[in-house]
Amino acid sequence: MENGSRSGEPRPSVFAPPLLLPGGMERPEAAPAPAPAPALSTRRVAGHRRLVLCLYAVGFLDFFGVSMIVPLLSLHVKSLGASPTVAGVVGSLYGILQLFSSTLVGSWSDIIGRAYCLLICILFSALGYFVLSMSTNIFLYAVARIIVGVFKHTHSLSKVVISDLVPESERLLVIGHFNAASSTGFILGPVVGGYLTESDGGFFLTAFICASIFVLNAGLFWMLLWCEKKIYGNEWAPAEEVRGVPSAEAKGSLQLRLLPHNTVKSSPPAQSSWTQVASVLKRLGGIARSDLWDVFLVRLLMSIAVMLYHSNFVLALEERFGIKPKFTGYLISYSSTLGVAAGFLLGPITRLYRHQTYAILLRSSVVTCVFMASHSLSASVWIVILSSTGLAFSTTVGRTCITDLELALGGNKASGMLIGVGQSVSAVGRIVSPLLSGIAQEFSPCGPPILGSLLGLIAVVIMVLNKSKYAGIRSEKLKKK
Repeated sequence: MENGSRSGEPRPSVFAPPLLLPGGMERPEAAPAPAPAPALSTRRVAGHRRLVLCLYAVGFLDFFGVSMIVPLLSLHVKSLGASPTVAGVVGSLYGILQLFSSTLVGSWSDIIGRAYCLLICILFSALGYFVLSMSTNIFLYAVARIIVGVFKHTHSLSKVVISDLVPESERLLVIGHFNAASSTGFILGPVVGGYLTESDGGFFLTAFICASIFVLNAGLFWMLLWCEKKIYGNEWAPAEEVRGVPSAEAKGSLQLRLLPHNTVKSSPPAQSSWTQVASVLKRLGGIARSDLWDVFLVRLLMSIAVMLYHSNFVLALEERFGIKPKFTGYLISYSSTLGVAAGFLLGPITRLYRHQTYAILLRSSVVTCVFMASHSLSASVWIVILSSTGLAFSTTVGRTCITDLELALGGNKASGMLIGVGQSVSAVGRIVSPLLSGIAQEFSPCGPPILGSLLGLIAVVIMVLNKSKYAGIRSEKLKKK
């Protein structure tokens, strides 16, 4: 949000910023907001709420469609006659492409507009799953996975759009609800996919339905965006600007002071492709020179820790306690359901900690380490169930908090890039964790979660050492309200 307008170039705004004297005192003759502004801002806030509800539906349908098809991929690639080596190479394409494309797409969304970028990613994801529904050979299967690997960033981009639509004090709660809605789709999807695949050509039918769900998502989001633009005009006003509250990047010295930004609008700017590429590379260079390494290192360590915990969960329970996979499946479903419930508890938690995201992240990481260690060292299956219960809550809260912290540091102009970098960091964890899990299992079935608890402890130490650097981000905002 710019501090003023050039002479002869007036810019429409919902709220006019106060005029300040050189000493920092406000001029008494500064004109207040025009009379129609409160009514306009109220209507725009209502429009933002409709878009947030739409994004809840987008997140649910996204995970519902994906979870229908993902469990069936290994069976399908085997039915195509691929050798285990070829299947492994093709299967790794998605993770490798996500590693590089997450940052690029996130930064691109800051340049062309988050909503516009989200719509493009939804449509291309639909194309990828449509190609998958026609994959009668390994080549088409690989093409489908490449398309999805490059453009399947709909979940992370939805969070960035949410950060534009809600005030910072509500963002953690709304993202928690969004994650809960998405996780509900992930619980229901495998059941529907398993039922559909039992029919003749079941995989192709399931993939086609998944593609249709993404087309429905795109249509739903586009229609609501079109209605909002028709009512309120083309300018995409973040929620803090609509309410007349300065956005967070004007308040904290941490909020990417290192990056030059231009105001982001919902409609794509008139820039050439090469200009957009240059802008993306410039922003990535700014991130490389930033002092945010600790935030991304914490994300990496906690991501690897949680992946190590899940990597041999079924096998470890069978070897340690003789638990059958059927009971383990019930335990996994139980944990997933608790994860959904944890998303709805973020409201009371944020109020308890006065919206200090860093404090919540630190405590949830400590709880994760404790329960992961108890899961590894316990001799009773009931302690394992108790640990799984605690981990379902702490990992959900921690994952939401690290996302909210990245959005707070990125502000209204670079959050897409930071979320993209965060997703790339998580992709590194997905590549590294299977190797670490295999090495740890050479020593003990409890090796992966023990290693995970140690990595989590390192993340906690890093957060404690940098607590003064980030702890005041949200509390400082509340003091000024």
